[in-house]
Formats: sequence, C-alpha cells, structure tokens
Amino acid sequence: MSEGTNLTTAEGLEALEAELATLEGDGRREIAERIKTAREWGDLKENSEYHDAKNEQAHLETKIARLREKISGAVVVAETPDGADGVVGFGSTVVVRDQDGVEQTWRIVSSHDASPREGRLSAESPVAVALLGRAPGEQTAVALPKGKRTLTVLSVS
Repeated sequence: MSEGTNLTTAEGLEALEAELATLEGDGRREIAERIKTAREWGDLKENSEYHDAKNEQAHLETKIARLREKISGAVVVAETPDGADGVVGFGSTVVVRDQDGVEQTWRIVSSHDASPREGRLSAESPVAVALLGRAPGEQTAVALPKGKRTLTVLSVS
C-alpha cells in the first residue's frame, strides 16, 4: 500500500466528497462575499477585514486541496460482514482485554473516521495493525507510548 493511499469505506468516501462540495460551493461563496465587502471599505493596506478574509481564503483552498488529495488516493475497502470469518478486519468491532484485565471495545475504521475516545480506531494505528487477522482467544503484543501491552481478543463482530 503506498503512502498516498487512504483506506476508507464507501460511506467515508461519500462524507469526504460531501465536505469537498460544501467547501467548494458555500465556503468559497462566503469568502468571496467577505473579500468583496472588505474591498468596498477602502484602503487595502490598513484593512484588517480584507487581510483576514484573504488568509481565510488561503486556509480554505489548502483544505480543499487536501480533501481532493485524500479522495484521489482513496481506496474503498468493503467492511467485513459481522462475524464473516471470525477474525478482526476493516469494519469489525472487537472486544479486547489487556494484561491488567481492562476490557475495551473498538471498531476498526479509516483514518478519516477514527476517534479513539468514541471507540473508533484507525486501521493504520499500531493497536489495529496488531489486531488485524486475529480471532477470539488469540493474544498479540503492541508497543504503545506507555509501554508494551498484551491484548487478548475476546470477541469479533
């Protein structure tokens, strides 16, 4: 898999495309209107509203370019149907227990959809990489900032 590859689900790709359409449409229109209004106020050298709007326009264009790059590098990966083959895969929900007996539930998702605090791990994260392909009952070790952890897969759905 190349560095520019962005694993995503069909839903994730649709969300990226919707965000891009919003930024290219409404986002650009709003900035253009702000620039137009600020220009009407006169001298551009000392017009902070104009400079703020131009800076915001640059940020918007950068965000649009990054979204286009993500979309062009997107590889749509079919989610593993619930319990299809009993192993952790993209789209799986996995329950694990660490060596201290703490249980956690994670869903393996694309980096765009990841939110560890909400239980969604990027398929590219060290924990997800260690869990991919594992079946219930299997153990795996993963190096984390707080040290090495041993995880036992309890269930996969």
